[in-house]
This record gives sequence, C-alpha cells and structure tokens, in this order.
Amino acid sequence: MRSVLSISLPDKVARELDRFAKNQGRNKSDVVKESISIYLWESRFADMRKSLSARAKKKGVVTDEDIFKEVS
Repeated sequence: MRSVLSISLPDKVARELDRFAKNQGRNKSDVVKESISIYLWESRFADMRKSLSARAKKKGVVTDEDIFKEVS
C-alpha cells in the first residue's frame, strides 16, 4: 500500500531538488523517498547508539579499543 504526501518547499530547495534529480537521472519523488528513508534510519541508529552508549559507559567500555576487546 502507498500513501501520498504533498509537501511545500521553499523555492531555493525546490530548485536544488530539481537540479539534483536531473543530475542523478532520477525523479524528485524517488530522491525524496530515499532521503526520508535514510533520515529515518539514521535517526533510529542515533537513538540506539545513545541508548547503548550509556550502558557501555557503565560497564567501562568507552573507546574503540574497549569495544574491540569485548568483541574479540
């Protein structure tokens, strides 16, 4: 199932999106869908990292070296 979303963009952003999509040989809808998917994934990742970071610090895991020791 699909949902239709209508958005309003400032002129400058709309022109930049037009140029970007044309340069990539893609349509604007695909660029926006991919951008939203990436944004949502990065947001979930940041939330997870924040949550895990607090727990790791409690266990004394604060550097990449500490993580490597835990994983190996």
